[in-house]
Amino acid sequence: MCALLQGAQWIDFATVRDLIGISDPMVSKHSRTLEDAGYLEVRKGAVGRRPKTWFRLTPEGRTALASHLAWLNELRSTSTDEGPEGP
Repeated sequence: MCALLQGAQWIDFATVRDLIGISDPMVSKHSRTLEDAGYLEVRKGAVGRRPKTWFRLTPEGRTALASHLAWLNELRSTSTDEGPEGP
């Protein structure tokens, strides 16, 4: 979810759900967790008479994602270094 929101300003709930391919309850659960951590800003409103929810990463969320991606890259480069020969 964070990777999807990384390059966007605001993305609506249905778009997040459809692009990630998870259920509405899972989007709600993950967004609540990210919001509680301070990584996600949630805006609720309406388009016409239909309620709508939008998400975007906070600056803290962008920083946390960048740190996590850097850690994953470091882990990947460490795991691809030649080590002792196996059996």
